[in-house]
Amino acid sequence: MFRKVRRALCAVAAALVLPLAGAGTSHADATAGSGYWHTSGRQILDASGQSVRIAGINWFGFETSNLVVHGLWSRDYKSMIDQMKSLGYNAIRLPYSDDIFKSGSVPSSIDFSSGKNADLQGLNSLQVMDKIVAYAGQDGLKVILDRHRPDSGGQSALWYTSAVPESTWIANLKAIATRYKGNSAVIGIDLHNEPHDPACWGCGDQATDWRLAAQRGGNAVLSANPDLLIFVEGIQTYAGVSGWWGGNLMGAGQYPVQLDVPNRVVYSAHDYATSVAQQTWFSDPAFPNNMPGIWDKYWGYLFKQNIAPVWVGEFGTTLQSTVDQKWLAALVSYMRPTAGNGGDSFSWSFWSWNPNSGDTGGILKDDWSTVDTVKDGYLASIKAPGFPGTGGGDGGGNGGGNGGGGTTAACKAAYTVSSDWGSGFNADVTVTNTGTKAISSWKVTWTWSGSQKVSSMWNASYTQSGGTVTAVNAAHNGSVAAGGSASFGFSGAPGGGSVPSLSCTAS
Repeated sequence: MFRKVRRALCAVAAALVLPLAGAGTSHADATAGSGYWHTSGRQILDASGQSVRIAGINWFGFETSNLVVHGLWSRDYKSMIDQMKSLGYNAIRLPYSDDIFKSGSVPSSIDFSSGKNADLQGLNSLQVMDKIVAYAGQDGLKVILDRHRPDSGGQSALWYTSAVPESTWIANLKAIATRYKGNSAVIGIDLHNEPHDPACWGCGDQATDWRLAAQRGGNAVLSANPDLLIFVEGIQTYAGVSGWWGGNLMGAGQYPVQLDVPNRVVYSAHDYATSVAQQTWFSDPAFPNNMPGIWDKYWGYLFKQNIAPVWVGEFGTTLQSTVDQKWLAALVSYMRPTAGNGGDSFSWSFWSWNPNSGDTGGILKDDWSTVDTVKDGYLASIKAPGFPGTGGGDGGGNGGGNGGGGTTAACKAAYTVSSDWGSGFNADVTVTNTGTKAISSWKVTWTWSGSQKVSSMWNASYTQSGGTVTAVNAAHNGSVAAGGSASFGFSGAPGGGSVPSLSCTAS
């Protein structure tokens, strides 16, 4: 079964894996990620040979008729990137279409009022992408450029269409690889999003064999920029077995992608839940315990057999159904907690940052600011440390980032009850760096006047003595740029209590 086309609503039980001999199994070093990356067996390594884990987020829009990431009609792009970092995401997958290479391609739906996005005025789509890449790199986030589709009109089964031939695909891959040559914030290119029937793998037909096309496209990229990783998605159907679009890598073991530059291939799988489409495995009586075997068959074997790294480049859900909740919990467990495995893990990028993905929703809610802390909380165990910044971003704007001035660390915290059903409640806390320098850690304390107790907390650790609760940042969200924010959430009981006063300290 193939995955239905995703709709953009706005704007015109875990498998056990033995660690490799000599592979690091501790939490990834906070300094890992420098320079350009390469592969070794199932791991992605940085320039110094340290293993790294991509724990990313998809921010779409360049592939749509807006020709720019979505949400800039509401916020400054720098504040978005700062928030991604504060939540513990260390990479951004940026989908685009070949339309951004056309002369006269102008982004639309950007708000320039009150100083927002000021340094994007007058820029074309590629120049806006430059700004986003530069600021992400400054913030210590890596970027994977995703050639999502040939044009903004819709997804294509193959990497070319009658209007956008393979020669254009190749030329534009080389152009964007050249554009970011020497900028290690860009670590690689995802060659084409979700190839599906009639795409094949290993069939030998030049017109439909995605594996052969990926070799041509990958070698074109590496001829222009040999330092990049090449991310290769699966197909839909192999040997009569169908799965998600782009999620079937069953043929890659027998027919690997072989490039002119060694140690550059990262295979990419996409996996979704019932909010996108039904699959037979969701109705299996053994669900969700059957899922590790499903993932092993389609793509997990590449990692487990030490063939190549695997990056789950898209996965997402609205989380509305119990099935979807169980699916996401099982997938997160399958991808291996960072605390015990470090970079010796599946890499990933969640779909999506945007709330306007019709069949999944996003990490942000519809106001483009509030975090869906329940959805984000599922990902806490597989988030990973950020990476060294790649130097100052260019341009101005109101995005936050490190400012000059004094050295006093300061923060404030805001507490919001998101739901209250009497016997219990959920709350979100946003921590904002009010100082002029980045902070590396924060602590929030409050005292309830009633009998409330925290029952669970995500994106922070806590202690409680009587009515006093102290919450301390998690490993992934302690670092907050000046003006930036981090958030955590929790469940407690009973409900009906008043909002307490909060104190916040930072260092």
